[in-house]
Amino acid sequence: MPDFLFSFQTHLVTWALRKGRPAIFADCGLGKTAMQLVWAWNVYLHTGRPVLIVTPLAVATQTEIEARKFGIEAAVSRNGKAAGPITVTNYDRLHLFTSEDYAGVVCDESSAIKAFDGARRALVTEFLRKLPYRLLCTATAAPNDYIELGTSSEALGELGYMDMLNRFFTNDRNSSATGRGYLGEAANWRFKGHAEQAFWRWVSSWARAIRRPSDLGYSDDGFALPELIHRQHVVKTEHVAEGVLFNLPATGLREEREEARRTIGERCAAAAERLTDARHGIAWCQLNPEGDLLTREIDGAAQVKGSDHVDAKEEILTAFSRGEIRVLVTKPSIAGWGLNWQHCNRMTFFPSHSYEQYYQAVRRCWRFGQQHPVTVDIVTTEGAARALASLERKAKQADRMFDSLVAHMRGAVSIRRSLSYDTPVEVPSWAS
Repeated sequence: MPDFLFSFQTHLVTWALRKGRPAIFADCGLGKTAMQLVWAWNVYLHTGRPVLIVTPLAVATQTEIEARKFGIEAAVSRNGKAAGPITVTNYDRLHLFTSEDYAGVVCDESSAIKAFDGARRALVTEFLRKLPYRLLCTATAAPNDYIELGTSSEALGELGYMDMLNRFFTNDRNSSATGRGYLGEAANWRFKGHAEQAFWRWVSSWARAIRRPSDLGYSDDGFALPELIHRQHVVKTEHVAEGVLFNLPATGLREEREEARRTIGERCAAAAERLTDARHGIAWCQLNPEGDLLTREIDGAAQVKGSDHVDAKEEILTAFSRGEIRVLVTKPSIAGWGLNWQHCNRMTFFPSHSYEQYYQAVRRCWRFGQQHPVTVDIVTTEGAARALASLERKAKQADRMFDSLVAHMRGAVSIRRSLSYDTPVEVPSWAS
């Protein structure tokens, strides 16, 4: 274990190496990059074969820079060939690589896997399946739905998703349909009687969750988050739906989409105004027309679109990371994973029903190592009240879920660092 690791990081990496196929759910800024590099380096030393680290877009270059800082041999490959003891690439290029060439693989921001389309998700799963050493790293395994922990379990070769559901959960619908069919209705699944403690003990056998070092019994010195400031801006609009006199809250996804398209101009103008005085900022959008308009209205803005070539996306994201672009305009689904942007502390956000996208977007800047308060300007309309309320409800639900996850894991592995075991033990006479 190298000296540059903190004590809690050494604890996690040592456990992960002993496990062989583990998951580390560590919050943003706790050093997942350093931990996965050390894990990969040890696997390389143990097997004599290279290890592949797969990252979200533009994070590969960031990982290579971190490795150089720590004195670990790692290099980015974009052509499918091993570039050294540790090879780093993006999920977008994984199809160019062959799993037989590697002893192990690290999936950085592994919770992003479930957001991939079916073909890419199947590719990642198949790539992992053939490797003896696997490490999943992410800040949030399942922001507000621990049913999704089955996705990580399956990727590591533990219980399959359906096996997990059948062992620990029951579905209130009492239907013969498969669990996969109910992914969109996860709230129907609940723990079987007395199964919750057993579930968390099982999760703790292959995963560790940590939001701060004290979750593992270590000191939190140096790991304090700055203030997070939320400001809500309800835009008044003169555009109303056909056949009504004034805007009412949208009552379904179709109405919400219509509301969003109808108010693009007003919302984008309000978002652009909030970033006028920002040294660096991010304008998160949900729709392509929103991104186009924000880019035109914000001075010094550059946009990353889903239709852009992967090289063009990576170039702009890397330039923003270096501080060469004042404002980045993009979607959370494109750049909401893994990137460290502590140089930026201002952003605007159009709310949607995805708490995970919101969480990951905010955490690009609000993370350990950020030196300034982070301001998030949430721009919405009167008609979009339902989406905003949903986001707030899921945020509270996510906090409760992660509190429970950490507490159960801490109890399951019985972490105690302040106790001294100095009580004499009396051996009964019949045992002597």
